[in-house]
Amino acid sequence: MTLLVTVFAAVICTVVWYQKAPHDDMKIGILCFMFWGASLMWLVDAIFEYAELKSEFFTPALEDMLNDLYLGLSVIALGLVVWLVILLVKDPKGVVRKALLKNNKA
Repeated sequence: MTLLVTVFAAVICTVVWYQKAPHDDMKIGILCFMFWGASLMWLVDAIFEYAELKSEFFTPALEDMLNDLYLGLSVIALGLVVWLVILLVKDPKGVVRKALLKNNKA
């Protein structure tokens, strides 16, 4: 489930990045790299888990699926938080800088 959730996030992010490709002001490419990296990590994990469990891999318990879903959503949330911090630090549109200068002059 973690693999599925992160692949969906990576695909959606990649489509958004591709639409905005010439002008990547929002640094969506960084978010794509994070989600594709997480997807690759979960793919390797799934391969090793399949090698260990064989056919039981395809019949997980409901509790395990919910835990995996929660973990996948947590990874996406953490990736979005890291992307937001990077976006605020780099400030590509100068919004944070303008806000700080406005407060400084008042």
